[in-house]
Amino acid sequence: MKLTPKKLQFVVCASEMYGNGTVINKQQTRDAAERAGLPVPTWFLNRCKVGYNQFKLPDLDGTSNPVPMTNPAPAPVVQDAAVMNLIASNMDVQNLVPDTFDGFVAWGNHTPLKKIVKSGLFYPVFVTGLSGNGKTLMIEQIHAELNKELIRVNITIETDEDDLLGGFRLVNGETKFVPGPVIEAMERGCTLLLDECDLGSNKLLALQPVLEGKGVFLKKVNKWITPKPGFNVMATANTKGKGSEDGRFIGTNILNEAFLERFAVTLEQPYPTATVEKKIVLGSMKKYNAIDAEFADKLVMWAEVIRKTFYDGGIDEIISTRRLDHITKAFAIFNDRMTAIEMCTNRFDEDTKASFIDLYTKIDAGVDIVEGTVTPNSLDEDIKF
Repeated sequence: MKLTPKKLQFVVCASEMYGNGTVINKQQTRDAAERAGLPVPTWFLNRCKVGYNQFKLPDLDGTSNPVPMTNPAPAPVVQDAAVMNLIASNMDVQNLVPDTFDGFVAWGNHTPLKKIVKSGLFYPVFVTGLSGNGKTLMIEQIHAELNKELIRVNITIETDEDDLLGGFRLVNGETKFVPGPVIEAMERGCTLLLDECDLGSNKLLALQPVLEGKGVFLKKVNKWITPKPGFNVMATANTKGKGSEDGRFIGTNILNEAFLERFAVTLEQPYPTATVEKKIVLGSMKKYNAIDAEFADKLVMWAEVIRKTFYDGGIDEIISTRRLDHITKAFAIFNDRMTAIEMCTNRFDEDTKASFIDLYTKIDAGVDIVEGTVTPNSLDEDIKF
């Protein structure tokens, strides 16, 4: 075999360690590569294999006639030790406490959720509400306040047992069982957040024993996992797991009743009151260094009127708290109220966008539009609040 300088460097180092022409295993290969200051030689593992986990070093002087190494009979080991050899994880060095969100305002279900997390009890919670009203952010910030780890898993129709509990993966050239986020949360005693839970399928039923606070049996490695104290499960969704009748949240599914029944409480998250929402908008403006208290007032009033009309069945779209944050950021970038409003309402259909912009010009009668300036005298009708 013709050896390049780096290949020869590995072979020489391995031969000095184990003998010329010797048969070595993967671990010995890695050790030799590390001593030689080289990456694991995949060429050697691929081209010099002579048996299961046996690889023959090239003969450097042509004098050796080695006999393949025979491994001594392994000493009896308990099953757990054998199982642990199959399991790999890289999360033990990570800090999973969420970062603090600048400008976060505690409101709504913040207090009861914080009490649940602080208690350390296993008490699954289902949080439901329209999009963009701060469900996920609230849960994350509670954990940031309490310095408690949180593992967030975004659920989709494709999410299955392998994604949640774990499966076999290729790790450093070896097949290892890598625990999924559910197992990591159980073993760390932290909170598991199933985000957008109603987008999942019946494959979520793999979590039934987990939602009962019991352990779970990993069939793939014959190992029983018992949750540590502090482990809990929280879920967020735009529906209550019964599907979306109006079609607003396409892709949401009707979740199994047995799955939903295992959540101890369901908390309904509305949009914040005008007073709270103004604090949120002003907090966003402060964060983006573009404070305009008058604009904040107008935005909150605008969103409140749109939501009232939505709840009364007058329109099919809504302005969320998240969209107000988008508008404040656009305002910070472009320094123009109307530009920010228009750019952040472009996601709606033309009629809805026109209605939203028209409503805003009536609320904030001094803003500039493309054809001129809107003034109170130019309005056909007054907006009643």
